[in-house]
Amino acid sequence: MKKAVGLWIDHKKAVIVSDIKGGGEVVTIESNMEKHVRYKEGARPKTAYGAQHSPAEDVQDRKYNEHLNKYYSRIITQIRKADSIFIMGPGEAKHELEKRLIHEELNRRIVGIETVDKMTDRQIAAKVRKYFT
Repeated sequence: MKKAVGLWIDHKKAVIVSDIKGGGEVVTIESNMEKHVRYKEGARPKTAYGAQHSPAEDVQDRKYNEHLNKYYSRIITQIRKADSIFIMGPGEAKHELEKRLIHEELNRRIVGIETVDKMTDRQIAAKVRKYFT
C-alpha cells in the first residue's frame, strides 16, 4: 500500500497528516523560531561606515538559516518514507522545503504544492484527505 502524506507549513510550524485512509494521524512540529527581519537588497539600513549590513546581522542571518535547516530536517525525517507528498502553506516555507526535498532526491514524491492561508489542524486533515481521494 502506498503511503501518502500531506502537510501545511510556515516558518513557525508544520502540521503533517499521514494514515489518511485510517482517519488521519496528525503530527505538529514547532520551529521554536523567533521572528526574523529580512531586508531586500539595497533596503538594509546603512551603517555609520556606509556598509549595507553589519557583521552582527550576518551572524543573525546565519543562525536563522541554521535553525531553519534543522526545522526542515525534522520535517523530512517524518515524511521520508512517504510515496506521495502534498505540501501547502501561506508563504515561502513550502518552497524552501521543496528545495530541501530536491536536494534529498525526494522531489519525485511531491504530488502537489498549494498556497493556502492559515488553517486549523482539522481543516488541514480534511484538505489532505480530500486531495488524496
